[in-house]
Amino acid sequence: MTSPPNLPLSERRIDIFFAVLFVIFAVTSGISDAIPTLGIEMSPDSPNALARANYWYAVDADPLFMHPPIWMRFVTGMSTFVYGPFYLLLSWCLVKGKNWIQLPSVIYATLIAGNTGILVFGVEFFGEPQFRTQNAFKFLSFNLPYVLMPLLLLARMRKPMPFTRKF
Repeated sequence: MTSPPNLPLSERRIDIFFAVLFVIFAVTSGISDAIPTLGIEMSPDSPNALARANYWYAVDADPLFMHPPIWMRFVTGMSTFVYGPFYLLLSWCLVKGKNWIQLPSVIYATLIAGNTGILVFGVEFFGEPQFRTQNAFKFLSFNLPYVLMPLLLLARMRKPMPFTRKF
């Protein structure tokens, strides 16, 4: 029994959207999450421009990111060194219609929902007072896409052979 052919990319516009979005996610993982992972201090007068940008974001919106305990450094390390490269691979697979990416996508989206969606958001909103966000709008503006888009990807990849059908 042969598999149905993949739809051309022009008929899978959602995959173009996802591919562009996940390339952006790869860049932001490498730029912002590397700073706390590598233990680079974030301050308004840091000689590192990325540390200054992270400080601007984190100072009122994300104290957990600003002063990460060791477990949070593992979370940002996963983003930098695992999810970042995966985003690039995923984007390529979305464009090329590589159906084998379906299962890794489901695993990734499930990890993100549990890791970021529950753990980090839970600490930011309900955890110890020193780690609670003081600017929920700013926090959600920067972080909600990293939870919502994987959930949309999960819906896209819910069945095998995802590139043989429109979403």
